[in-house]
Amino acid sequence: MSTQPNHLRLVRRLVLGAVLMFGFGFALVPLYDVFCEITGLNGKITNIGPVATAAPDTSRQIKVRLIAVHNEGMPWAFGPLDGVISAHPGEMKQTAFRAVNPTTRRMVAQAIPSVAPAEAAQYLHKVNCFCFEQQALMAGESVEMPLLFVIDKQLPEHIRSLTLSYTLFDISPEVSAAVVAGKEQSL
Repeated sequence: MSTQPNHLRLVRRLVLGAVLMFGFGFALVPLYDVFCEITGLNGKITNIGPVATAAPDTSRQIKVRLIAVHNEGMPWAFGPLDGVISAHPGEMKQTAFRAVNPTTRRMVAQAIPSVAPAEAAQYLHKVNCFCFEQQALMAGESVEMPLLFVIDKQLPEHIRSLTLSYTLFDISPEVSAAVVAGKEQSL
């Protein structure tokens, strides 16, 4: 009895399994995004851009805590100008975060937002946010980065406070690689 067909069948199954696992790994990111959107988990903010404003609901006051989180490899000084803001649902609020690049080199950062409780994320409308764009700072440079938002009047009554957190990541290596790749393609 020859073991050759058995080995060949096993190799085919292993290769097929590896290909399926690789494909599943790529599918996880969009599946996770859909899952978070449906369940409201992870506090992802999907309401961005202009919003129609009406008279604020002055019968309610929402406390908004602003938090800055430093990613492990990010040396910037980064934080909100106001730690806590009071807002009426429907009221346009403006504040800013300050960032300082204490290094001796140019760096590019990207802020990733999160809202807690996650249920409140769908009711927070960001009109203008520094998180929409990459932030480039020269060595020793500082900047105030604007944040303009509205809390929807449909925010459930039991939510009286929410936390808006930003984690700042150093994306300088990725930006540098993209610039180099763009230059190579133009040659």
